[in-house]
Order: sequence, then structure tokens, then C-alpha cells
Amino acid sequence: MGKVRNIKKELLSDNWYSLNKVTFEYQREDGQWETQVREAYDRGNGAVILLYNQEKKTVVLTRQFRMPTYLNGNSDGMMIEACAGILEKGNAEQTVKMEVEEETGYKIDTVQKVFESYMSPGSVTEILYFFIGAYEDNMKVGKGGGAAGETENIEVLEMPFGEALRLLETGKIKDAKTIMLLQWAQVNRLFS
Repeated sequence: MGKVRNIKKELLSDNWYSLNKVTFEYQREDGQWETQVREAYDRGNGAVILLYNQEKKTVVLTRQFRMPTYLNGNSDGMMIEACAGILEKGNAEQTVKMEVEEETGYKIDTVQKVFESYMSPGSVTEILYFFIGAYEDNMKVGKGGGAAGETENIEVLEMPFGEALRLLETGKIKDAKTIMLLQWAQVNRLFS
């Protein structure tokens, strides 16, 4: 028997994504059932990728304005991030390849899934699929910057892996998904 029963959802907002108030009963370790209420934000699942060039020992990241960070103390609202996006038709690999071309201008054929993670499990339903993908200069087919009509205004940043790690250490990279991929690359000696 499950530890959750009598789930009731109330839609609070369906503007950009869905915010639901969820009331349910949860069975504690002592066997007692208690009523709990939580809010769950459903924005779909996503995929993120660290583009890397083994020969040049570089990575490609993006820089763009993020209003929620601005509202929470990021003075210019700009964030350095790995290329990412919400899943299209549920396919993480296809989505991440499409996002790479839209955001960075590189057309890559091969990606490798390295792990997946719930990013904020206390309030957001999203699971994020993490990839790495090799790029070369001749794979550049466009300028990047984001999809037309999505008001992304993305700046493409190619930098040595060591510089990316320094930006992480100095707090210039504060995006969780990017930190996780850079640390994965370091722990797994992607450039060794």
C-alpha cells in the first residue's frame, strides 16, 4: 500500500506554466495519516548540455538576463549558464540538440546523457536531463542567440574549461545546472 492517498489538486495559476495547490494524506512512520498541503509548480521537464572541445580544452556557455534572479538580488540579472530548454515532445536528446543550435549556433549530432536530477523537489515537478556533447569550430552553422520570437537575447561564450571553473569558484557562475555539469566534467576528468 502506498503512503499517499486522497490527492486533490486545485489550479492556482495557468499563466506561463501550471501552479497547483495539492492537498493529500501522507502516512507517517508511526502509521498515522496526516493531511498535508503543498504547492507544486509544473513547468515540464528539461534538458541541459555542456558543450566541450577536447582539443582546445574549451566549453561553450551562454549569458542571458533572468528576471527571477534580478528580483532576488542579482544586480544586473545576467546569468552564465549551460545551454538548456524545456523538453519538446518529451524527447530530451532531440530537445538538447535543437536548443544547442538555437542558443549557440552549433549543430551537433552526438550527445551523451550523464545523469538526471530533480532541481527543486520541494516545489517544482521538473526533472532535468544532463548531457555532454563535443563540438568543433566547423559545426558552427549560425550565430545562436536563441529562437526567434522567444525574447531570449542570448550571448554565446566560448572559454577555457579552467576559466569556467574559476568563474564558478568566484561566484560568477551561480546557475545550479551549470555548476553540476562543470563539476561533473572536473570529477570525471573530461579534459584529462
